[in-house]
Amino acid sequence: MISRRLLRIKTLQILYAFYNSDKTAFVKYEKELTFSINKFYDLYHYLMLLLIDVSKFSEMRIDQGKQKRMASAEDISPNTRFIDNEIITQLKNTPKFNSYLTAKKMSWVNHPELIRNLYLEIIESEEYKNYMALEESSYKADKEIVIDICEKIFPYNEFLTQVLEEQSIFWNDDVEFALSMIIKTIGKAKRTSTNGLEILDLYKSDEDIEFVNILFKKTINNYSENLKLIEKFTDNWDIDRIALIDIVIMQMAITELMEFPSIPSKVTLNEYIDLAKYYSTSKSGVFINGILDKVMANLKSDNKMTKRGRGLIGEV
Repeated sequence: MISRRLLRIKTLQILYAFYNSDKTAFVKYEKELTFSINKFYDLYHYLMLLLIDVSKFSEMRIDQGKQKRMASAEDISPNTRFIDNEIITQLKNTPKFNSYLTAKKMSWVNHPELIRNLYLEIIESEEYKNYMALEESSYKADKEIVIDICEKIFPYNEFLTQVLEEQSIFWNDDVEFALSMIIKTIGKAKRTSTNGLEILDLYKSDEDIEFVNILFKKTINNYSENLKLIEKFTDNWDIDRIALIDIVIMQMAITELMEFPSIPSKVTLNEYIDLAKYYSTSKSGVFINGILDKVMANLKSDNKMTKRGRGLIGEV
């Protein structure tokens, strides 16, 4: 399921676009946020399909080897461990997965060179060679090689990155998160399952849907009030000199501190400081940390920030 961190990233991206617009098309950007999140779920399925297509390419290569006029012993009696991989076979036979692909009309058919490129990189990897050299096949080994591909091949393949960027601007920051979701899916797989792999839902719970909706709407609704709060603690800085991305990050952090009593304040601060380090300048993390510390103290003194729930009693 999609993580809270990615939900924050998606919200940040859409809010930044909104504030760079004429700020009148609220509904348009709200729909774009939903669309962006749904595109992530597409990517989760799309990358799993890529595992299947690489396996099919491997099977095709084996069939071609058998048909050679001067076939070698290896061509005649090939090692079929990879194309017989139980995890990939289970994925092929997962109704929920196949229904999604059909509904979304997903296919890698227009990217044969990418499939070939990935196949060649995989078979040259030490992980693959060790896997194919095992004395006996096992479900555990089948899991491990697929996880290795997702951890060590897919994230670093420039051809794949290029193809994904060409297909959707929403996928630029999503690959790592989608692959981690695939790895969770594989990790939960059981050999005894009769219905394929357990495909994860997009959201962990309705609370996550509520989280992203409130975070987006309240950040916009309280923009002016929160901007004054930020300006109060920027000392000698002119608010107009602060980068818009930094302002949006601080606005989101303030919204989260005030609107979500069950989220520890330290979690909120750490998340937005990390976002600042990644999406803004190298100094933004320290700057934003200093401002938010002062803002949080002010919110506490004015009783505008309360935390409740297990493990949070007495935080404020």
